[in-house]
Amino acid sequence: MGFANEKDHPEVAPSQFEMNYAHSEATVAADQAQLYKLLSRQVAARMEMTASFLPKPVAGVNGNGMHTNISFEREGRNLFWDPAGQDQLSASGWRFAARILESANDLCLILNSSVNAYRRLDPAFEAPNQIRASAIDRGAMIRIPLFNERSARVEVRSIGPDANPYLAIYALLRTGLEGPEPVEESEPKRPRTRFLPDNIYDAIRLFKAGKWAAELLGEELQGRYAEVKMTQAERSPKALGTRVKTGEIQFHHEVTNQYLWSKF
Repeated sequence: MGFANEKDHPEVAPSQFEMNYAHSEATVAADQAQLYKLLSRQVAARMEMTASFLPKPVAGVNGNGMHTNISFEREGRNLFWDPAGQDQLSASGWRFAARILESANDLCLILNSSVNAYRRLDPAFEAPNQIRASAIDRGAMIRIPLFNERSARVEVRSIGPDANPYLAIYALLRTGLEGPEPVEESEPKRPRTRFLPDNIYDAIRLFKAGKWAAELLGEELQGRYAEVKMTQAERSPKALGTRVKTGEIQFHHEVTNQYLWSKF
């Protein structure tokens, strides 16, 4: 398929697997994510099974994520590595992460673009809902893996696997490089934990109100994207009822999404 599989293994939930592939340039990585999902579905269908990339296909067990690892290289040197830095991450790496955290609510609808995605964001099931970075706490939106110079990176853990990888990667890269800097308080205050929205309606509201989201996409596309997502949000309970049937998964999350994307 044109890319290297670094490791794969069964995950916590029944019939759940994790696949990690080697890093590549941003657009190539997005191509690879789409190709992998497409071929997985085709192979599964031939075996009379369904390969699901829903964020939360089964209630009560761990959901699925699309953890996105980001680093920058210049002349063969990893710019996010600093053996003397906090958690061995360079100052530029921490600034990159801080900008993403500062605009987390603006980005949430891009990174978690479906109704189902918000069922996943629960730290009780190893999925993040806290807007912060940590080397060890898997409830944090961003993880700083403790590795070495070659693999030093920022890992964004909140992304759902049904997000558009091209839009998600663009949003993360531009926000990390050009997004608003966190405002430093003149007087230190007790740290307050911020949380990601727990439903798509709050995510839409925050996205529509986001000044950075408007700059990121432009006001016209910001409005059109919000309208598409509201259409999805309204369709889910009204057309499908309270229970999603197996036969609806492919239609609702593929055919309908493609139709809505064509409008966008």
